[in-house]
Amino acid sequence: MAVFTEQHAGVSAEVPQATRGYRLNHTMLRVKNPSTSLAFYTHVLGMRVLRKLDFPEMKFSLYFLARLQDSSSAVPQDEGERTVWTFHQEGILELTHNWGSEDDPDLRYHDGNAQPQGFGHICFSVPHLQDAVRWFDEQGVEFVKRPDQGKLKDVAFIKDPDGYWIEIVQADLLGDLGRR
Repeated sequence: MAVFTEQHAGVSAEVPQATRGYRLNHTMLRVKNPSTSLAFYTHVLGMRVLRKLDFPEMKFSLYFLARLQDSSSAVPQDEGERTVWTFHQEGILELTHNWGSEDDPDLRYHDGNAQPQGFGHICFSVPHLQDAVRWFDEQGVEFVKRPDQGKLKDVAFIKDPDGYWIEIVQADLLGDLGRR
């Protein structure tokens, strides 16, 4: 059975059988101070920490966060089972903390938007863009772009504590995106 995809140069016509069951599990961002970043992602964006993994021999910790849509989701209590469950999910954000980075006043992670450009942003879809903008303003969140600024309307960009860009969209406002 063919899976829908827009056709563009380089797009495979069929999903290779060998890739059946693959899923995008997580994206990783390095963070300087886990307490500051965890406060931002759990309070400002409502994410929950599913699992923390420490690697003392390599001096780093991983925090796996997600937006759980159903508060009654059956997240396993056993740490091993929860780790396996976490790696079965989709749309997870992994925050990586290299121990001691919070004590280095000169350390800045590249946000991908300064030169040379690379990584650009992650994106959250919200039910009501203007309500989200008000919430971010109340929380003192830094905006890169507000929804009414620039040529790309109804799209906002905010920054997290490490300067990574986060796109904020309301899906039902984007039907004409790219058509004009």
